[in-house]
Amino acid sequence: MHTPPFVPPSHPSPELDLHLRYIWTIAFIAALGGLLFGYDWVVIGGAKPFYEVYFHLTSEALIGWANSCALLGCFAGSLFTGPAADRFGRKKLLVFSAFLFAVSSVFTGWAHSFNAFIVWRIIGGVAIGLASNVSPMYIAEISPAQWRGRLVSLNQLAIVIGILAAQLVNWRIAEKIPAGALQVVLTTSWNAQYGWRWMFTAVAVPAVLFLCSAPFIPESPRWLMAKAKLQAAMDVLSRIGGKRYANAELSVIQNSLETPHESAGWRELLSANGRKLLAIGAALAILQQWSGINILFNYAQEVYRSAGYGVSEILFNIVITGAINLIFTVIAMLLVDRFGRRKLMIFGCISIGASHLAASAAYGCNAQGASVLVLTLCAIACYAVSLAPVTWVLITEIFPNRMRASAVSVSVATLWVASFLLTYTFPLLNRSLGTSGAFLIYALVCFAGAVFVSMMLPETKGRSLERLEDSILQR
Repeated sequence: MHTPPFVPPSHPSPELDLHLRYIWTIAFIAALGGLLFGYDWVVIGGAKPFYEVYFHLTSEALIGWANSCALLGCFAGSLFTGPAADRFGRKKLLVFSAFLFAVSSVFTGWAHSFNAFIVWRIIGGVAIGLASNVSPMYIAEISPAQWRGRLVSLNQLAIVIGILAAQLVNWRIAEKIPAGALQVVLTTSWNAQYGWRWMFTAVAVPAVLFLCSAPFIPESPRWLMAKAKLQAAMDVLSRIGGKRYANAELSVIQNSLETPHESAGWRELLSANGRKLLAIGAALAILQQWSGINILFNYAQEVYRSAGYGVSEILFNIVITGAINLIFTVIAMLLVDRFGRRKLMIFGCISIGASHLAASAAYGCNAQGASVLVLTLCAIACYAVSLAPVTWVLITEIFPNRMRASAVSVSVATLWVASFLLTYTFPLLNRSLGTSGAFLIYALVCFAGAVFVSMMLPETKGRSLERLEDSILQR
């Protein structure tokens, strides 16, 4: 199928009139939710070998449960976000998620029973679910069309900064473990008794920063319009781009909210068009997770131990993966509004699939050391420049105003279900099929994703949020 031709926006929004410093400032504050999401999501990878010893986790089921339980909270938080964002607004949910991050990180770190650890990890997952929905949605709704890709990608940049921060903190907190003495040394080590606790607790610092900053950002003008707060929306849009920009945006937003055949919220998700858009959003979410990259973050211990690395070397390798992730996310921000979403998604699916296929072959041949590390870094680099940021951009773009909060909520909830299944099943796949077989499955998912994107997704760059629906439904 061909990509529909570009339809220019019906209103002028000259870039020279935009107040870019203000736009980037409020987008950066909102993106702190992404930073906390990234930190809390990945911190468990470095803490894993230590809390497993402390809680005496030995079975694949318990290990998988400890590593994936937060995803239940992510799922619950994502479902809660849709109706809550429509009722209370985007800003209040950002503040609430910051509060949950701060509280859950401290109580997770200082849990003295496995059950308490699980409960607080799930509550931290609720915070992740909220932030993963609201932060990119808020940024998309305050962004001018020509800057939206870069600004929403700022959320992904914040996520990978949070990931790298967690990896660096884990690496610096952990005492060096002698190679070949894993179980003997870990059981009584400072790492097993206290180190992993400080790894989790450290997230409270950026959480408090977010909690103090979030009250100073404005509410989403699109939410204000949906609540008939015309003057408040006008004030926010004027601060973003001046009076002329505000008047033009208000007109387009108002038209999208008043279309006669459109009913708001969850009911429209059941319509034929709503189901199609939702299916695309859910498929993109599943594809991002089952590309397999999060295995390289959450199960780095197993992946790199299979390649012959010791515990201290694994922690350092994890820092390298975070640095590569950050560098290529910055590159993605420069590319997403230049080359477009569709091309980057197709490139990412094919290149990640090829990297996984090569890694599968390497594990099948019992390759160890640098060769496996390089292949995993290639996969992470390709993911960081494509599926990681672009999926979040697309999920916030493809749904019309009247159903965006609900549809994004369901799409991101689907993402967390997919992530839970990915994270929980890896130990089982690794045991039954080996690391080689697991990476082969992820490669096949990526290649199938490339076909899906090429058939179902039009280019969305440069179009206003109000003008994307028809071009997607025409495919």
